[in-house]
Amino acid sequence: MADGGDTPAFLEVGTGTEARRIAVRVRDGSGPPVVWLGGFRSDMGATKATALDDWAAGAGRRFVRFDYTGHGQSSGAFADCTISTWLVDAEAVIAAHAPERPVLIGSSMGGWVACLAARNRLAWGAGPAAGLVLIAPALDFTEDLMWAQFPQSVRDTLERDGVWMRQSAYAPEPDPVTMRLIEDGRANRLLTGPLDLGCPVHILQGMRDPDVPHPHAFKLLDRLPAEGTVLTLIADGDHRLSRPQDIARLAAAVAEMG
Repeated sequence: MADGGDTPAFLEVGTGTEARRIAVRVRDGSGPPVVWLGGFRSDMGATKATALDDWAAGAGRRFVRFDYTGHGQSSGAFADCTISTWLVDAEAVIAAHAPERPVLIGSSMGGWVACLAARNRLAWGAGPAAGLVLIAPALDFTEDLMWAQFPQSVRDTLERDGVWMRQSAYAPEPDPVTMRLIEDGRANRLLTGPLDLGCPVHILQGMRDPDVPHPHAFKLLDRLPAEGTVLTLIADGDHRLSRPQDIARLAAAVAEMG
């Protein structure tokens, strides 16, 4: 399936009340397939995803991008979803379109999903990923960057109402943060011990990132094997890392993975 036009293909994921349609775009090419995993409330039309699609077209690489449930052109309600929901989406897309040694590119929340997917591949005997490139990876963010940072009033609202509407710096409408999201995040934490994903990992992290502060990247660095792990700090970089120079660094990091 080649990428083209404005209409994505759809992948059926889940059964019964969990059934949903995931919008996917695949650009045909050679080499280890590159899979884009976007961030919280982001979609596959975002700047870095489309820039990587342009890179893949020029490099002749297979490139897969998709919208999580409740994002972009996929079905489902965002507020009903959790990290586990989006992990199932990612694993279904990878299995369908990039089953052999994928290069996983995870942005923010997508970095967490990419690491979970890579870990699960090893556990299931599917073989390691070819490599991971993680942009401001927000592993365990629901606990470390949300719950642990929330004032008591917000925690009280979540425990009482099950949802808190958080103002977003990236969209006019607020983000619904649910207690279900927080609790599911606790079941998917990765920064509680050593983390060997069986493949090279390159982290790109801005030091002016207000959403995933750069010390959070050091937590991940400390848990990964030293061999094959690279951290690139961009002193003037923000959370988006979508300037031309940031995109160039990203594309170079992806190209190095094979």
